[in-house]
Amino acid sequence: MFFNVGYGLTAAAYLLLLLMLFAVRNAGMAKYLLIFATLTTVLWSMTHVGYFSLELGQENILKYDSVRQWAWMLFIAACLRNQFSSFFSFIRRPETLAIMLLPSFVVFAAVFEFLPSTWQFSLHTLLALQALVLLEIVYRQSDKEKWAFKPLVLYLGALSLFDFVTYANATMLNQLSWNFFAARGYIYVALLPFLVLAIRRIQHWGIDIFVSREIVLHSTLLMVAGLYLMAMALMGYVVKYIGGSWSLPVQVALVLVSLMLLISLFMSHQFRNTIKVFITKHFYANQYDYREEWVKLTERLANSDQSTSDVYQTALDAYLAGIGYAQGCLCKVNAGRIEIVAFTEGEVELDRQQFLLDIPPLIEFCQQKHWVIDFDELKTKPDLYEEMQQREKFMGKFTYQLAVPIYQHEALWGIVFMRALEPDKKSLNWELRDYLSALTDQITNFIFHSESSKALAENAQFAAFNRMSAFVVHDLKNVLAQINLILSNAQQHKSNPEFIDDTFETLEYTQERMDKMLKQLTNKKVEAKQSVKMTDIVVALQTLITQKCCAQKPCPEMLAKDSIEISIDAEKFINVMYHLISNAQQATNESGKVTVDVCALENGVEISIEDDGTGMSDDFIQQRLFKPFDTTKGNAGMGIGAYDAKQFVEECGGNIIVNSELGKGTQFIVYLPIEAKER
Repeated sequence: MFFNVGYGLTAAAYLLLLLMLFAVRNAGMAKYLLIFATLTTVLWSMTHVGYFSLELGQENILKYDSVRQWAWMLFIAACLRNQFSSFFSFIRRPETLAIMLLPSFVVFAAVFEFLPSTWQFSLHTLLALQALVLLEIVYRQSDKEKWAFKPLVLYLGALSLFDFVTYANATMLNQLSWNFFAARGYIYVALLPFLVLAIRRIQHWGIDIFVSREIVLHSTLLMVAGLYLMAMALMGYVVKYIGGSWSLPVQVALVLVSLMLLISLFMSHQFRNTIKVFITKHFYANQYDYREEWVKLTERLANSDQSTSDVYQTALDAYLAGIGYAQGCLCKVNAGRIEIVAFTEGEVELDRQQFLLDIPPLIEFCQQKHWVIDFDELKTKPDLYEEMQQREKFMGKFTYQLAVPIYQHEALWGIVFMRALEPDKKSLNWELRDYLSALTDQITNFIFHSESSKALAENAQFAAFNRMSAFVVHDLKNVLAQINLILSNAQQHKSNPEFIDDTFETLEYTQERMDKMLKQLTNKKVEAKQSVKMTDIVVALQTLITQKCCAQKPCPEMLAKDSIEISIDAEKFINVMYHLISNAQQATNESGKVTVDVCALENGVEISIEDDGTGMSDDFIQQRLFKPFDTTKGNAGMGIGAYDAKQFVEECGGNIIVNSELGKGTQFIVYLPIEAKER
């Protein structure tokens, strides 16, 4: 009876599969080979059912098994190639002939019985081993389609492995074990879902059998229940074997406890959801093509402008387009204040003031739970949202279906609210949650990057303004020094006409400098190239020393006498030289010496400013001398004179070399080209 039921179930199950294959409209040779193998399995299983009154001797079993294995081996050979022009071209190719050689010989030996049974058992063992090797080749050859071919390999691999064990055992014992054959029918039924799943997955077969996820769920639950009850039955048998007079009560108690556990487990909503998610994740294609959606999302985000409002609107549109929803809004949480930063055109009827008053409980909930909120789920399963305050407010007629929180460094940055038109409405299952999580990761990176870029640009503007202000203050100090020089000599030379002329000249120069600084502060800069002109730098340096530098001791000595002209911004050049000479004077005692020399080179000039003052260490020159806002003069200095000099010289295409030794003095060598670069 047990034997007949197993093979009867096999015949019925494979007959149902055969009918489903006949119902498929798409034609193809793979379909016909699969139909042939399935039909062979149906007939093979029917020969093992006792009601058909077929003699099941050892010789007949070998014949039936050899035909079944031949049919499935032909199908495996077809799996090694996914396109065929005709059956004859397939059967004539060398690979097919080589594969079918052993199965054909096994059929021939079984039908004509010219080999003893032991040899035939060995041939069937080799045939099962060949099937396993070919399945390994099929799986490795499938490359990117491994996921699709895996159920097929598992199905045929398990059956071939069982045949291998069965006939290996028969070879050693010189007879077939009826226990193996009694179990084989049930094994074929148990493994059939893998074949159906493979048919579903492998696209190039041209076979499209629809198996709903609910059917797979319930089939899986039944299989789990069957395995569970089988385990419990085994335990009952053990109890009966060792229990003695107490065996019957213990068995009854074990059955009752087992059934109660099974019923409670199957009534668990969480258990059913876990099984359903596992099946959907691992046995069905995804609802979204993530590669394609990634490309679309990248294109949407790339078309955004740089303004903050447009960034927020682009982010909202990307969310809505990503899941096919029509309307929504993006709310930002900033220091406890909530504001709507983007919304779709269809939200004009939204009472924004009331909406902002309603959503603080959602903000508090999202700060505690990093959940995507499904308001439809909230209505049907409110116990999942026990921590949400005033949840009754959102269980009624709330405007939106989904709320997706956005976090920055684990702190709530904002929430995206979305809703769809009724035909486009989606259920928030595990896949949509995963997809929304992937969308959120990319869109939030886009938002935060844009906000950071804006903040960085603003900081750069402030930095540029501060830098310009520092140079203006530095120039103001120079102007103030000139005015102080006039005032300090006014009492002594106020009756001297030459002093009065020099005073007016200095004031005129001061007025020009002040006007230029005001234009810089108001961003009305005069182009640098308008100030570049041929300048006799020897005369310019001599005038600088006579009119300004000699007011401070020691008075610099000008060594150069011959005229040397270069193209340069004369005003800026004088300011830079004044700073370098003034620094040399401040580092030297009044009894010390400061010299200035100019030497003409082939393509430029070399200006040397040398003193015998305190000198500088190599570390100070390397680390601090040209570092902006680093000064040794305390509040009296800005720390940008040397930096400004280096910047100006390098912009002109030259460079500065500093030679110094503590206690002995310093030499600044400034190289400038004949033609200064445009700055």
